[in-house]
Amino acid sequence: MRTLKLYDSLTGQKQTFEPLEAGKLRMYVCGVTVYDFCHIGHARIMVAFDMITRYLRQQGWDLTYVRNITDVDDKIIRRAAENGETTDALTERFIRFMHEDERALGVLPPDVEPRATDHIREIIRLIETLIGHDVAYVADNGDVYFQVEKFDSYGKLSHRKLEDMLAGARIDIEEAKRNPLDFVLWKAAKSGEVAWPSPWGDGRPGWHIECSAMSMKYLGESFDIHGGGPDLKFPHHENEIAQSEAATGKTFARYWMHAGAVRVNKEKMSKSLGNFFTIRDVLKQHPAEVIRFFLVSSHYRSPIDYSEDSLHEARQALDRFYNALEGLDLTGSPTTHAGGWAERFHDAMHDDFNSREAIAVLFEMAREINRHKSAGDTERAAALGCLLVKLAEPLGILQQTPEAWLKGQRRERAISEEEIEALIAERTEARANKNWAESDRIRDVLKEKGVILKDGREGTTWQWEA
Repeated sequence: MRTLKLYDSLTGQKQTFEPLEAGKLRMYVCGVTVYDFCHIGHARIMVAFDMITRYLRQQGWDLTYVRNITDVDDKIIRRAAENGETTDALTERFIRFMHEDERALGVLPPDVEPRATDHIREIIRLIETLIGHDVAYVADNGDVYFQVEKFDSYGKLSHRKLEDMLAGARIDIEEAKRNPLDFVLWKAAKSGEVAWPSPWGDGRPGWHIECSAMSMKYLGESFDIHGGGPDLKFPHHENEIAQSEAATGKTFARYWMHAGAVRVNKEKMSKSLGNFFTIRDVLKQHPAEVIRFFLVSSHYRSPIDYSEDSLHEARQALDRFYNALEGLDLTGSPTTHAGGWAERFHDAMHDDFNSREAIAVLFEMAREINRHKSAGDTERAAALGCLLVKLAEPLGILQQTPEAWLKGQRRERAISEEEIEALIAERTEARANKNWAESDRIRDVLKEKGVILKDGREGTTWQWEA
């Protein structure tokens, strides 16, 4: 039986996965704080754990997948006040938008999608337990804080030392902490804020406590995998471990998985830098399968660089796959004597879900299919094509018919890539000669044929118009 290996952020190395319960797997992933449209960084997390979920289930695991929604926090309260609406109205709208984005990207819904505001009772009960264990306290301002110094292994996930963190820590003037590293479990309500009654007065939960309360409700005090984005390791996940293990005395999550960051043209994505892209804006320019292929073509832990060039390459890669599959009968059974393709694919995916290596196997298969087609052996090509489509299923790609994909891609493409490159070269020469009229004419000719140009420091790139 093939061994599943996971990279565990806690230990900093790959581990052989051993479930708490044989054949069953329980996974919790931190979801979105719903006060704005989801961006391409959110898409990375959604697609990565969707791929992981699909693959585990294909391999026969009985998986329970929980992913939360944060529907109350400072950002939500501020945005609702700016808009002159209730927090409920704001969050319901953006939850709806989030689900639309997920469906567009082929992301399956989790088994349970709990909202923080629906679990206030569980959150209060957990805070009461922490106070009872003398690891949390009620401050003079009505807030409740977790006392970090009372959890001996604080910093074990982010690999930070308590004394180093203390050296650079400060206490905000409005806070009443005993220690600058203490974090809030319950926030006393300010005038006009959404609030719930508690033993410590009206207020709302802190960000970290909601995930502990909800994961333990649906998966138990200990579960198999906790996942999320790269920015959550500290302090969010570190604080989850501290409060959960202090409350139960048990290991919170056996394995910690963190997806890689998304950069834009090698810079951190940020609204202030003007390089912030929402999922729905990108979907207006590119087919959803192109975006999904771009996201799964790198290992889920690797940082990825979002750019028009990257999406153009993803589109060309899909074209190559669908061209190989075109004209084949894909309704039959996958070949069972195909040179170990399936074994190599599964070896890659069992090695910490290495989709990059798995897709490399698919490319080799596509080349073999083309070889069989060229030799006139369509029967073997079709059998291998069926296997390729089946293997690609958990990646969420190559599930359209080749005819549907290629028809969409060829629509209004009355020009070859060679002709495009030749015209771009002519335009580059015109621009060098400051012949702006000729440059604009060539741009317009290409636009009429569905080609969009983008001028940058390193020259001119192009993409098909969506």
